Amino acid sequence: MWVSTPPAIVSAQTAISGNVIQDIEVVGTQRIEPSTVISYLTIRPGDAFSQAELDASLKSLFDTGLFADVTLRQEGSTLVVSVVENPIINRIAFEGNRRLDDDVLLAEVQLRPRVVFTRTRVRGDVSRLLEVYRRSGRFAATIEPKVIELDQNRVDLVFEIDEGPMTGVRRISFVGNRRFSDSALRDELQTTESRWWRFLTSDDTYDPDRLAFDRELLRRFYLSEGYADFRIISAVAELTPDREDFFITFTIDEGERYKFGEIDVSTVLPNLDVEVLRDEITTESGDWYDSEEVEETIENLTVAVGNLQYAFVDVRPVITRDRENQTINITYEINEGPRVFVERIEVTGNTRTIDEVIRREMELVEGDPFNSTRLRRSETNIRNLGFFERVEVTTQPGSAPDRSVVNVDVSEQSTGELTIGAGFSSSDGPLGDIRIRERNLLGRGQDLSASFTISGSTQEFDISFTEPYFLDRDLAAGFDIFHITRDNQDESSYDEKNLGFGLRLGYALGRNLRQTLNYRLADRTIENIDPDESIYIRNQEGQTLTSSIGHEITYDRLNSRINPTEGYILSFGNQIAGLGGDVRYIDATASGSIYFPVFDQVTLRLGAQAGVIYGLGEDVRINDRFFVGGSNLRGFESAGIGPRDFDGNALGGNQFAVGTVEVAFPLGLPEELGVRGRAFTDVGMLRDLDEEEIAGAPIFQENSIRASVGVGITWTSPLGPILIDFAVPVMSEDFDKEENFRFSFGTRF
Repeated sequence: MWVSTPPAIVSAQTAISGNVIQDIEVVGTQRIEPSTVISYLTIRPGDAFSQAELDASLKSLFDTGLFADVTLRQEGSTLVVSVVENPIINRIAFEGNRRLDDDVLLAEVQLRPRVVFTRTRVRGDVSRLLEVYRRSGRFAATIEPKVIELDQNRVDLVFEIDEGPMTGVRRISFVGNRRFSDSALRDELQTTESRWWRFLTSDDTYDPDRLAFDRELLRRFYLSEGYADFRIISAVAELTPDREDFFITFTIDEGERYKFGEIDVSTVLPNLDVEVLRDEITTESGDWYDSEEVEETIENLTVAVGNLQYAFVDVRPVITRDRENQTINITYEINEGPRVFVERIEVTGNTRTIDEVIRREMELVEGDPFNSTRLRRSETNIRNLGFFERVEVTTQPGSAPDRSVVNVDVSEQSTGELTIGAGFSSSDGPLGDIRIRERNLLGRGQDLSASFTISGSTQEFDISFTEPYFLDRDLAAGFDIFHITRDNQDESSYDEKNLGFGLRLGYALGRNLRQTLNYRLADRTIENIDPDESIYIRNQEGQTLTSSIGHEITYDRLNSRINPTEGYILSFGNQIAGLGGDVRYIDATASGSIYFPVFDQVTLRLGAQAGVIYGLGEDVRINDRFFVGGSNLRGFESAGIGPRDFDGNALGGNQFAVGTVEVAFPLGLPEELGVRGRAFTDVGMLRDLDEEEIAGAPIFQENSIRASVGVGITWTSPLGPILIDFAVPVMSEDFDKEENFRFSFGTRF
């Protein structure tokens, strides 16, 4: 409510027609000079008194916003202008705002201290403040301006705010859907219905911008399912009477479902053979129409033609609907595209990360021919850095018709990690480790980590640093410093100490192919062996210096490095020891994983690892051999399978192979909880020792395959990913050591 005095009724007393104004007198002014008031009048001394002119002057004075009340009257030949000035704002304050800071609200209001107070401006500021609260999801917010009168015609303006609760989404409904249920369509939207477990997300609050995005998500979904005529008739959000929630209703027309008909490629480009491009087409006749497949084909054709040295191409699908047969015929026309060049690249939103870290991931630079495919790949490169919560790459016209400006807008996220891993075995009890990592050191994209092992069997300290663009080239250079004291008494009845460092240099051999060279120098000691232990363990005691050089080649075709659901990754590496030092061997390891999207939100992963090591003129030492079990063969302890001596000590092996088949699937819980189930089968084997039976001391080893089956749960919790596995061996030997339960968890800061 207003506490200031309401304005008086404005009047303009009409004079007798024909009288002439001889003088103008101004009364009531305090801060404003009388001459200033007269300057706003449309009537002057010497003019005749006229009702029309008096009304025009009255309107002119009110339009200045300086006066709360104005009266014009005639006293003889004098025009008396009586004014009441609007007060001056002394201070602006906000009360009751807890969710939004004063600085945020003050930036939205136009009134300021020492500015003339008007009710019109106050009403406008109230509207703007309410809009700010609506954008933050609080449609029940109310704002009441209070005016506190002070001396010298000054006022304090106080906005009393009742922020109200977050305005949620009580229900999302669909009208016109016949093929898909309401629940299935709701899963395609970003907006969700309000539930108690969604306290960690804001997707269940109403946001008009998000609703517009949901319309697009719904359209993409239907187009990918073959409904080429799909349209959204309306998307209505109705506020409940208590102003606490919204009812959202989508009215849709699904239309008919289409299949791909005839698929063809044509071009007007000279010397371009379209037959060599047909392998790039992913759309096939007879399949259900899928707009995403069409987009993928366009991208494949654009890349393929570009590789044939056609810099400017425009691939457009010409679509012909056969409504009678419900098919869509597509001809991919390849034409010469407009000659557009990149004028400049603008990077915004990076408050911490320097521009160069983002720019070096761009496959386009200033002056390059514009290429939408390379632009999309650039966006993927930036997103794969893992530094940003949101990455948007858009374009806008440049300074000339053949120029384009690329805008890269990012929203940064935390890149520090605190990871805690834990497990449990019947022999060792609880195990754990802590790792602290910063993936974007000082905003330069550098990776620095330090890990500490806190289990009773191992004390490990490791520092690792990586510069991803060494010498301003695509060279990932880094080093590792480590000091490890490992208690292997339970597995193999000895303790081990490792002290040393390693150097790394990685570089690209192709778009998805990368090689890493490494050098490692380590002082290694095997000690604390009981005299009663077997000769196989006692023969390993002593100190050695290992100097080795190696490499690893990785081919990565995953759709995401962070959460892959499709694609594959392969790696192969060698290590040679003997460039100085006391140890000589050569080894080779290989690994691979492939991901298949089986059904909606169901992913199948096939993984395998294998390795072999040979001693160069000497036997392979126990601390260079392979061990299998634990994380790479669930259902068995670490070093749980493979050759053992008669005391049950794990001796390791010179050859190993493990494989995994794992299916990840939803558990029927809300997707935003981040809980998924897993079912898996692990198989593996470990074999081949240099030693033969010594002095009648037997070695227990079988070249048989071990296998386990199990289930697990992955929870992407607010504290980080939590993994719980329960596995049961189904193929094992009597001397193997089993472990059914294993878990790990981590967090981020």
